[in-house]
Amino acid sequence: MRQPRVVIIGAGIVGTALADEITRLGWTDVTVTDRGPLFRTGGSTSHAPGLVFQTNGSKTMAELARYTVEKFTELEAFDAVGGLEVATTPQRWTDLHRRYGWAKSWGIEGRLLDPQECAKLHPLLDPERILGGYHTPTDGLALALTAAEAQARRATDRGAQFLAYCEVVEVLQADGRVTGVRTADGQELPADVVVCAAGFWGAELGRAVGLTVPLVPMAHQFAKTGPVPALDGGERLPMLRHQDSDLYYRTYGDRIGIGYYGHDPRPIDMRTLLRDTASEAMPSMLPFTPAEFEPAWRESRRLLPALTETELDEGFDGIFSFTPDGFPILGEHHGLSGLWVAEAVWVTHSAGVAKAVAEWIVTGAPQIDLHECDLHRFEQAALSPDFIRRTSMRAFVEVYDIIHPHQYRSAPRELRTSPFYARQRELGACCFEGGLWERPAWFEANAALMDELAADGVEFPERDEWSGSCYSPIAIAEARWTRTHVALYDMTPLTRYEVSGAGATAFLQELTTNDVGKKPGAVTYTLLLDENGGIRSDLTVARLDDQFFQVGANGPLDLDWFTRHLPGDGSVTIRDITGGTCCLGVWGPKARDMVQPLCPDDLSHKGFGYFRALRTYLGSIPVTMMRVSYVGELGWEIYTSAEHGAALWDLLWAAGAEYRVVPAGRIAFNSLRLEKGYRSWGTDMTTEHTPEAAGVGFAVRKTKASFIGKAALESAVPPKNTLRSLVLDDPRAVVLGKEPVTVNGVVAGYITSAGWSATIGRCIAYAWLPSETRPGDEVHIDYLATTFTAHVHTEPVVDPEMSLIRR
Repeated sequence: MRQPRVVIIGAGIVGTALADEITRLGWTDVTVTDRGPLFRTGGSTSHAPGLVFQTNGSKTMAELARYTVEKFTELEAFDAVGGLEVATTPQRWTDLHRRYGWAKSWGIEGRLLDPQECAKLHPLLDPERILGGYHTPTDGLALALTAAEAQARRATDRGAQFLAYCEVVEVLQADGRVTGVRTADGQELPADVVVCAAGFWGAELGRAVGLTVPLVPMAHQFAKTGPVPALDGGERLPMLRHQDSDLYYRTYGDRIGIGYYGHDPRPIDMRTLLRDTASEAMPSMLPFTPAEFEPAWRESRRLLPALTETELDEGFDGIFSFTPDGFPILGEHHGLSGLWVAEAVWVTHSAGVAKAVAEWIVTGAPQIDLHECDLHRFEQAALSPDFIRRTSMRAFVEVYDIIHPHQYRSAPRELRTSPFYARQRELGACCFEGGLWERPAWFEANAALMDELAADGVEFPERDEWSGSCYSPIAIAEARWTRTHVALYDMTPLTRYEVSGAGATAFLQELTTNDVGKKPGAVTYTLLLDENGGIRSDLTVARLDDQFFQVGANGPLDLDWFTRHLPGDGSVTIRDITGGTCCLGVWGPKARDMVQPLCPDDLSHKGFGYFRALRTYLGSIPVTMMRVSYVGELGWEIYTSAEHGAALWDLLWAAGAEYRVVPAGRIAFNSLRLEKGYRSWGTDMTTEHTPEAAGVGFAVRKTKASFIGKAALESAVPPKNTLRSLVLDDPRAVVLGKEPVTVNGVVAGYITSAGWSATIGRCIAYAWLPSETRPGDEVHIDYLATTFTAHVHTEPVVDPEMSLIRR
């Protein structure tokens, strides 16, 4: 059998690493092309300063960086000088504690230092200017060109070839598949797989085949000093970050290299790039702009007084790729099979990205979770040129900013609003943003409930500055009111698909783990798995007719997965109905009293049981009601078309007046779902977790003849780690997620999500912990500079008998 032929466009750090990783997996018919020379090709790799800091708020990005360090060390292309990040403000010092927590969560060696310890590591530092620092001894300098050449050499030894001055100008295709590429000199290179690893040229190549690659090339300033007398001994100093002033530093012998993000974003016009860079050493370097660098030079001399004895010697404005969310762009074009992209990848993560993408291409699924990096993670509006440009420029500005986990972009906003949005604003909705939707987090109109509930004994503990940011105690009142009365939750942002046709049942059965082929009217919770048995998503599938299903999903990645697996005979149709419909969750013990008078059908538990769906009317409004509840209370998700949305809100609001209905937001929603033991995909569980480990094994029907991932589950070994519920001991203690968890004196896991429970008066959190951990075990959670005690709890923490939801 002929091996697949692979062409990789770009011989920079990503393309060479991909060639190495793909050939290592056994595909050796690999050709790598580049428009420039080998291996100083003229792209971003050729001028990258090579700083590799592994600590990241994303577990995935930290894993990609860690593998890069390991591999480059093996290739003798890494200098482990260590990394040092210093704080000059109290806010940054607090954030360094958070970063240290991430490091412990992801297994990266690190420590916090006082100013004198920092100065001992980096003698050029003025200890009077800093409050402390965070040191990572295994971080260091990647020798990017050495690493690229070494990986290319290994790939060549296995059969790959590298072609210099070979610019790809066209991707060839037939019948929806790539067949090869055409070069500038008219040569055709046949291929079954083409990978675009062209760096900031990638967006242009994508555009030629109808693919939006959401990145913006931008200039970033970098300068080198002249000789620094204090470095005449050639000391090996750690890399240094001064993020409060958007600066980083590395040594070049007796000189210091300085990188600066504090200038205004400078997006590059690719149409004039070659003309703009004609006077520079390569097309990824623009002329230095000294005036913009002046603030950086002044601050550098304050932080590192030894620099007053030298001057700037040279500089350039280097071009790098920035994306709307700061993550790489990885995956296969769903409109052209066999065309892959590996773009917006910095040297820090290059080898890790290459390994994961090679696994994805060759075996069908990467070993680590890549949903944050997936090409198809963006909503349609986020693929507009305006959105990509504005948000990527903002990503440049925020490279070194302290970003709260509940801090959302300020612009563009109000791109997606539900039909209830005007009513919500009237009630003082404070909105978070997710999937471009405006999502109420809490409502100022509910402030008065706090006094009423406090009189009944409900506590509203004060929070520290960090956990109290992007938060209101009103959310506690909303959660408690849901448990005692009734509340309206805007569920419109839940992604919804219609799946229909003669082959719809068989299609969904093959893709999902549970039995969704029940009689019409049934609702089923189920999972999508990848070929490794990892959880790609969780779904709610309602069978509304013999050949018609409504699927509640998690976002664009699910639609991409569905469309890739559609049968070729036209027997299945998928339609995204999210924007044309809306949904209100009506939940609480008084929900039936409030809704039944509006409906001609029997809404009793006997007449309309749990996990059932019903097409009916509320007043004159046609609705689909589903007896499901992510908050663990009596009630329904009520769907209608967007044209009826405002009328639906007004109808329910009026009907709920005598039952004191309130609107409730996402913070209350999150705390209630934690009480009930419900998982959030992408946060609590990902493709790195099996259903058993994540506590959702009940959604796997093992007797089904087949489904994607079944074989992997059948051969899986018992999981080493399991998702557990924790309850913090101190009623004032709150964690937010990604904090390390210590068991018996050893960091053994990390928090995924958390929320303060108004029902039990404690914070509830999920954590991945060793499977031998049992309910009742004591654990410790490091939150910033504080350590909290917690205990593993049985699930669900609230209402284990499920009596509330089945009233």
